[in-house]
Amino acid sequence: MDRPAGERTLDAAQADLAQARIELSSHPDLVGLGMTPSEWDAFHDQAAVLVERYFSLEDPQRVRPIGLELMLTADLGQFTLRGIIDRLELGEDGELVVTDYKTGAAPSERHEQSRMLGVHCYALLCEKVLGRRPARVQLLYLSNAEAIITTPTEQSVRGMERKALALWQAVGRACHSEDFRPSRGPLCDWCSFRPYCPAWGGDPERALELRDDPEAPARLPLLTA
Repeated sequence: MDRPAGERTLDAAQADLAQARIELSSHPDLVGLGMTPSEWDAFHDQAAVLVERYFSLEDPQRVRPIGLELMLTADLGQFTLRGIIDRLELGEDGELVVTDYKTGAAPSERHEQSRMLGVHCYALLCEKVLGRRPARVQLLYLSNAEAIITTPTEQSVRGMERKALALWQAVGRACHSEDFRPSRGPLCDWCSFRPYCPAWGGDPERALELRDDPEAPARLPLLTA
């Protein structure tokens, strides 16, 4: 999207991806994955497929971006809300449009609404910082080339603000009482701290022994703070 509109072709996008591979090859986040050369090739190939599928969702030459990876920060009184918008643009009618790229598959109708919380957060940030509510927010799911589009409303934006405030207050109460209750869910299968989690019969005190262990998971301080 940094290219002039007429240069936003599939060949150019794949060339940019190849350049990104070179530039990011020594980035700590990628090096830390410990991928073998063949795994790194597969990772790149998967990204190339996602780039190609993007072109089946929209014509990038018609996009008028005004912000890429745009950080917005809004003071909501009791706390500060921050978010990074993948792409902010002007629609053909001059209205704001927020686009968020997703590398996973689009959710089923049953779970679609839960995925829209971030969408309404972006709308709230735009309204607070830019003084304008986006006319449209779209999630582009590149894995299966599907788009979910919604129109933020006064009700949805105010609801997001109330939810954010309620969550902040709940965090404050938990910090004051030191009562952090675990909640089991499907993401537990990916968690390195499951053996220490009381929701799974573990003892969190055992995790303290790993605080100074260089082989311990990097996110250990989140558990023991």
